[in-house]
Amino acid sequence: MNADATIRSVSTWVEQLVVGEQLCPFARLPLQSGRVRFEVTQATSADELLACLAEEIKRLEQTPEIETTLLIHPNVLTDFLTYNQFLDEVDALLRRLDMEGVFQVASFHPDYQFAGTEVEDAENYSNRSPYPLLHLLREASIETAIDSFENIDGVPDRNIRHLRQIGASALAERLNACFQDSDEPIL
Repeated sequence: MNADATIRSVSTWVEQLVVGEQLCPFARLPLQSGRVRFEVTQATSADELLACLAEEIKRLEQTPEIETTLLIHPNVLTDFLTYNQFLDEVDALLRRLDMEGVFQVASFHPDYQFAGTEVEDAENYSNRSPYPLLHLLREASIETAIDSFENIDGVPDRNIRHLRQIGASALAERLNACFQDSDEPIL
């Protein structure tokens, strides 16, 4: 697995879909200011991934110039249901490290599916990424961003409407296009 190609794919996804389609109103500034860390882990087990996540949490705690980290884990938790169950372990890790309320972890996966949706519903693409990844966020930054954004509660509904308007097949093509400049296989 080529880490640089993996990062290019995820970076393209962030630029074109997350920021480009304004799915996250807070993502543009950290990305443009170079404060997003893209890290690929070669972890092949959930335990190895938890150890990598703990290291990234420590890195964020010690490095305030890094706003957020996308911890990409292409070799573990590739099955969405297993990945989704793993998120309980992520929450437990934050509690063990006494970092609950300091950091939070958002979840993204190539097969992401919200409860109550069909597999190919367009709204699932708000959390579909080229590879499984864990997005580490600073709680204080989220609170600041929320305070400065009008109608933050309307963002999820706006995203659903917007993604449905684009359509699931077009979104799948756009997600696959994130691999164009890499040697990684198309989904």
